[in-house]
Amino acid sequence: MYKYLHSFSIIFFGICVLLGSWFISQSLKSNQDKQEKISKGEQYRYELLSPNENNLIIFDKQSGDYWRKFIESGEGPTEWEKQPSPISETLE
Repeated sequence: MYKYLHSFSIIFFGICVLLGSWFISQSLKSNQDKQEKISKGEQYRYELLSPNENNLIIFDKQSGDYWRKFIESGEGPTEWEKQPSPISETLE
C-alpha cells in the first residue's frame, strides 16, 4: 500500500509541476501578445499639459477630449473634470 502511495505522490507532484509551468508560460505569452498589439499611435495617444502651476490637462489626441484638474496652491487634490472638446464644437 505505502509503496504505491509513494510512487503516486511523485507522479502527482510531477504532473502538478508540469501543469503549473505550462500555465505560467501561457500567461507570459498572452502578456507579450498584448504588448505587441499596442501600436505606436496608441502609445502616444494622451498628452499631459500644464499651462500654469494650478492647472493640469490630459488631452486625448484621438478623440479630442480633455480632462482638467485645478489645483489650488497649498491645498490637496481636487476631482478631474471632463471638458467638451473644442475640436468637436468647431466641427458642428
